This record gives sequence, C-alpha cells and structure tokens, in this order.
Amino acid sequence: MSADLSSKYLGLELRNPIVAAASPMTSSIDSLKRLEDAGVAAVVLPSLFEEQIEHEEMATHNLMLSGAELSPEARGFFPEMQNYNTGSDNYLKLIGDAKRALSVPVIPSLNGYTPGGWTHIAKQFQEAGADAIELNIYFLATDPADTGAEVERRYIDLVASVSSMVSIPVAVKVSPYFSAMANMASRMSQAGASGLVLFNRFVQPDILLDELEVAPHLVLSTSDELRLALRWIAILRGRVKASLAATGGAHSADDVLKLLLAGADCVMIASSLLRQGPAHVGTLVSGIEKWMTEREYASVKQMKGSLSQQSCPDPAAFERGNYMKALTSFSGRHA
Repeated sequence: MSADLSSKYLGLELRNPIVAAASPMTSSIDSLKRLEDAGVAAVVLPSLFEEQIEHEEMATHNLMLSGAELSPEARGFFPEMQNYNTGSDNYLKLIGDAKRALSVPVIPSLNGYTPGGWTHIAKQFQEAGADAIELNIYFLATDPADTGAEVERRYIDLVASVSSMVSIPVAVKVSPYFSAMANMASRMSQAGASGLVLFNRFVQPDILLDELEVAPHLVLSTSDELRLALRWIAILRGRVKASLAATGGAHSADDVLKLLLAGADCVMIASSLLRQGPAHVGTLVSGIEKWMTEREYASVKQMKGSLSQQSCPDPAAFERGNYMKALTSFSGRHA
C-alpha cells in the first residue's frame, strides 16, 4: 500500500505537501494548469503590492477632482471611490479564473508593510474566490528612530487589520530578523494569523560598477538555505496554533522530507520550479513517497514533526548546544 501523502495547511486539505510559491510560474492560467497537472497541491499567486493599490487609488482620486474647479457638480459624474475600478481588476480576475480552472486551493498574495485603507483589497480577494490569503510583509527598519517594539507593533497591527477583513485563513510570510522570533510568532497567531510562512527571502541590492548604480540582484535559492526555516519550524511546532509553511531552499525530495520531519505542514517551492520546470513536482512527490515507503511511514501526518524540538531526542540540537558542537567537531580539513 502506498503512503498517504496528504497534509493540511490553513485548514485546507492538500493532496501532498508541495505548494507552488509566488513566482512568475504562478502568474498565468496556462502555467498554473501545468503546475496542477504536474502534482502541486496548492498555488500562491504573485503579490499585489500596497504601493500599486495606493498609487491606483490616488490616480483615481485625482481624476475625480480634475473637473471640480470648473463646476461644483463635476464630482457627481464619478462613482464613489469604494466602488470605482482602481486597477486591481486584473489581479481579481486572475483569482477568479484560477479558481475556475484549477481544483487545488488558490492563495493570492498581498504584499505590504503598513496598516491602512489599502487592506480593504483582502475582502475583494475573498469575494473573488480565494481559498486563503498570504500576507507578505516586506519591511526593512532603516530609520534609526524606529525601535524594535515599534516595528513589531506595525507587524501585529497589519496582521490584525488584514485578518479582520476576511473570514478565510490568512497566512503571514515573515522576516527572520526578529530578536524574539518565537514571541513574534505567537503574537501574530493571536492577532489572527492562521499560518506562518517561514521565511521571507528579501531581494538584496547590488552595486553596478560600470554604471555606478545600485540595482536589485535576484539570486535563486540553494538547498543550504533551508536550514534557517528548518530550525524555526522545529522550534515553533506545537508551540503556536498557526499552520507552518517552509519556503526558501527546498530543491530535492530530501529537502522536503527534512522540513516535514521538523514540523512543516507544507513546503513551498519557487527556485527549483524556475530552474527545472513543473515536471520537477513529480520528481519531488515520487521521491517523498519512495523514502516513506522504505521506512514504513504510513502517512505524512505520521511523520510530520517527529523531529521537532518537542519530539526529538536532543532538543538542544536546535539551540546553542548545536552551535558549540558544530565548532568543536569541525576538523578544519579542506574538502
């Protein structure tokens, strides 16, 4: 009998733990259908950005005012802002089209960093048919006047704001740069987050020497990067109510298995899909099933979290003890 690969994330039933993360691969119905045919269990659409929403609404506001100085009745020719097409229609259409074309859960992504009026779009995501929402909080505290407490409060307020708009689950994709990650995870869960996606992989800038310009530099992930998510998923498993998703660094079946053993409910992939195409999903799924069958695991549910900090024989392996052990055991020999 083959192993049961199904998993549950945000209360959604997944046929396996592989989810297509937000990327160019999830931006069109054709590519989404190829991903579903290849075996992904859910898809996360590319982000709609706070700046896009605010820019479009401001442009509409300016349009409404453009004739006001000519006639006091001019404003009456324009609909109220809350009912006006502010340009997010294409994104909402993608959600609706994806829901009609796919049988797997569709999760749109909302990317922002401040609480405000733009968060009303979350409700429109729900009305368009979204199964859940991924809130991608992308914020760098570059102002020396910003304290850690103020930054944390901004995160919590934003999570609470978006979660209050909808009845569907909200997963929060977060940064690893908190001094007390476990506390923040608990607070975000209490603020309304049904899931946590660990971790947000920021695009880092580079300097172009010939042009003397600063430019974004996107580098695809490698398997070495999964250890950060692995550690924190293992630590948080069983300590927060939120579902846990891993993202960043999963390229092989072995990578996925490690994250599941640590306690991930699903593993989101993007870089490996961009490198190898949708067919790579089938390679991952078959590799997971083969490993589980060889070790007589009946289901993903049975193995999930069995090596989390709460369950593993050596809990210190995820903390400072592992750091000291790694340093003292390194031979210093070149590979």
